Amino acid sequence: MAKPSKFAHIVYRTRRFEEMSAWYQKVFEAKVQYQNPGLAFLTYDDEHHRFAFANLAVLDPAGKASQGKMDAGVDHVAYTYASLADLVDTYTRLKQHGITPYWPIRHGPTLSLYYQDPDGNRLEFQVDCFATAEEANAYMVGDAFATNPIGVNFDPDELVAQFKRGVPERQLLARPAGPPAAIPPEHGIGA
Repeated sequence: MAKPSKFAHIVYRTRRFEEMSAWYQKVFEAKVQYQNPGLAFLTYDDEHHRFAFANLAVLDPAGKASQGKMDAGVDHVAYTYASLADLVDTYTRLKQHGITPYWPIRHGPTLSLYYQDPDGNRLEFQVDCFATAEEANAYMVGDAFATNPIGVNFDPDELVAQFKRGVPERQLLARPAGPPAAIPPEHGIGA
């Protein structure tokens, strides 16, 4: 059974966006990888991001979205798998148990599957799309990410079929051009 190779990051929803970002920068000596009015991504090492902040003042200014799901707190935690094969194996194994992701997305630096546990806690299972941390970091600060910091949806069953047919991993991990994906209601933000 494939297991995550590392804990990747945590994402917080906040109405104290600037204050939270500044606090994590001070406490962890983190640097901002990317920021726009609604999102900020920070890191303290060679990982493309260890923390992200969703600015509820921008994403849910009236405080009414998702009947309370937009409250400040943990949005999701993310785990990285060592390879696309491990992520595909995990998806296939979980699907056999009736556990399917509510959001499959190619973020750019990662290809990700989002799941909810029985209590509604969100987990992101991801695989890195770049061979090196330097490439991932360059992507995070580049125009492609700034243009679309959310990513592009994909069909996980099609990905599995392509993987089994031997489509090169580099092709499967590449994020196609396209408008930012709609964030599903299960994710809370932007619902």
